[in-house]
Amino acid sequence: MNDLTQLTIHEARVLLDGGEISTRELTQAYLERIDQVDSTVKAYLTLTPDLALEQADKAQKRITAKDASPLTGIPLGIKDVLCTKGIRTTCASRMLENFIPVYNATVIDALEREGAVMLGKLNMDEFAMGSSTENSAFHPTYNPWKLDHIPGGSSGGSAAAVAARTCAASLGSDTGGSIRQPAAHCGTVGLKPTYGLVSRFGLVAFASSLDQIGPISRDVADCAILLKAIAGHDPRDSTSMKVEIPDYTKVLGQGIKGLRIGLPQEYFVSGISEEMDAAIRQAVKKLEELGAKVVDISLPHTSHAVAVYYIVAPAEASSNLSRFDGVKYGHRATEYSSLMEMYKETRSKGFGPEVKRRIMIGTYALSAGYYDAFYKKASQVRTLIIQDFQEAFSRCDVIAGPVTPTPAFRMGEKTDDPLDMYLSDIFTIPVNLAGLPGISVPCGLSLQGLPMGLHLVSPAFKEDRLIKVAHAYEQARGPI
Repeated sequence: MNDLTQLTIHEARVLLDGGEISTRELTQAYLERIDQVDSTVKAYLTLTPDLALEQADKAQKRITAKDASPLTGIPLGIKDVLCTKGIRTTCASRMLENFIPVYNATVIDALEREGAVMLGKLNMDEFAMGSSTENSAFHPTYNPWKLDHIPGGSSGGSAAAVAARTCAASLGSDTGGSIRQPAAHCGTVGLKPTYGLVSRFGLVAFASSLDQIGPISRDVADCAILLKAIAGHDPRDSTSMKVEIPDYTKVLGQGIKGLRIGLPQEYFVSGISEEMDAAIRQAVKKLEELGAKVVDISLPHTSHAVAVYYIVAPAEASSNLSRFDGVKYGHRATEYSSLMEMYKETRSKGFGPEVKRRIMIGTYALSAGYYDAFYKKASQVRTLIIQDFQEAFSRCDVIAGPVTPTPAFRMGEKTDDPLDMYLSDIFTIPVNLAGLPGISVPCGLSLQGLPMGLHLVSPAFKEDRLIKVAHAYEQARGPI
C-alpha cells in the first residue's frame, strides 16, 4: 500500500509483524500526513515527533524479538486532558497552558507497556466542557468531512484526527457524550466504557461521577483492540472496578441472531432530523436482517436528562476546578494587590467563558439554601433514569438510537445559544448518568455528505455485547 495512513490498526499489525513495513516508516507516514493536513483540520495542540520516532524504534526491536502486542508500533493521538509525563497537558485552557505533568495517566502507562507510539496531544473543548471543540482556548478544530462544520466535542480533536488520518486511533474522554458525539460527526467509531472499567487516574477531572476514558478508531475491531489495552482495575482510582477483562476481539464476527434490540420511543421525537431518523431506522432494519429482534421500549425520564446533567456536572466541575487558584500550579495572574485579587484575576483570565458559566451554575446549585432544590433533586431524578435503563434491559439486550439529533452543524451556529448547544447531547447524556457503556458506529451520510452515527447501549460491563452488535452491523453495512 502506498499510503500507510489508510491502514487500520489490525491491518498495520499484519504488515508490521510480517516485516513488510517498519514502525519508523509507519510513524513517519503519519508525521508527514500531519504536516500536510493539520494546518486546516487543527486537531493537534502539541506534537511529539522526536518521542514518536524514539518509541517507534523501540517498538521495532520488540517486533524483531517476537514480543509484539496488538498496539506495538501503532501511532496514536491522545486527548489533551490526559496527563503525559514530561509533555505539556493543557486541557485546551490558558489555566494549564504551560503545565507539564510529572506522571502519566494510567491509560498512558498501559499504552506504553503495549509499545504504542504517541504522535501528540489533541485539541478539545476547554476542560472537556463543550460539544463542538469551539471552546478551546487556543483554536477550534474543524470537521475533515466539511471544514466549515464542527467535529463535535469535547473530544473533537481526537475524532477529527482519526477521520483526517493523522493518527491510527486516539483516546478521548466522555462525560456526557464527548467520545460518541464527535465520533458520529466525524464518521469514526467511538466507545464510552462502563463507569469504572477504565482507570481515571491522570485524567484531569471535569465531573468525577460521569467521566470515562475511551477509544476512537476507524472501525469496530480497532476499538476492541484499544479497549482491551486500557481496561482493568487500578488501585489508584477509587472508582475503578475489579472485573474480568475479556479479549473483546473474540466476539468479532459472531452472529447476533435472536438478540433483542430495544427502540426507545423517546428517541424518535420532534427535534431529530428526518434524515437522521431515516438513517437510524435503516440501520435497525439491517440488524433485523441479521437475525436480531426489535422490541419497543420506553425510557420515560429521558426528557429530564439534560436538566439533571447540567446540575450534576457543573456542581462537580465547580468542586474539581476549585484547585486552579494560581497558588500550586498552572496560570497565575501577574498584576494584583492582594491574595483575594490574585485568586479573582487568575480565575477570570485563566478560564474561558463556557468554563466560567458552568462553574457559576455549579457553585449556585451547591450553595446554601439551593442544594436541596437543585443538586439533591437532580440526584433523585438521576436514580429514576438509572431505573429506566434497568427496566428497559429486562426486555432487551441492546438499546439502539441516534447519537445526535442532527448531523454536524456549522461552525459558530450555536455559540450564541448555549441551551441549543446543550440539547445536542440529549441522547448521550442519559448513558453517562446511568454509568452504562455506549458505542457510536457510522450509519450513513446526510444529503450534505456529513456522517451520521448509530448509538448502541448495553448493560454495565457488557462491552463485548456492544462490540459484537456494532461489528455485525458495520460488516453488513459496508463503507459509508
